[in-house]
Amino acid sequence: MSLILDAGALLAYGRGDNRLRAWIRQAKWTSTDMRTTTGAVAQVWRNGAQQAHLATLLRSVFEVELGRTEARRIGTLLGRCRSTDVVDGSIMDAAVDGDEILTSDPDDIAALSAACGKRVIITRV
Repeated sequence: MSLILDAGALLAYGRGDNRLRAWIRQAKWTSTDMRTTTGAVAQVWRNGAQQAHLATLLRSVFEVELGRTEARRIGTLLGRCRSTDVVDGSIMDAAVDGDEILTSDPDDIAALSAACGKRVIITRV
């Protein structure tokens, strides 16, 4: 199982959300892999000098890159869901069965999960 962080989770961590920070501490303590996508980072990154907490977190989070193959797979998934949120699609694309996704968009993530048949834990942040 991995912990997948969407843009909302990254923003919450950067704001100092205690609940999210507890999840991150637990993941580190249990050596749980943490992932996000380069799209999610792009959605929240504004000024690294002013986002020290986020920059520190990202050192311990694997960023799944969005290349040509991923873009086409995500686009197909979005088409099945009639969605246009590429970042949410990239988060679901990065997930595998059993992963926990920390998200500010649980309804969108649930629809994407159903469309691609992945069994994930969806947790609102």
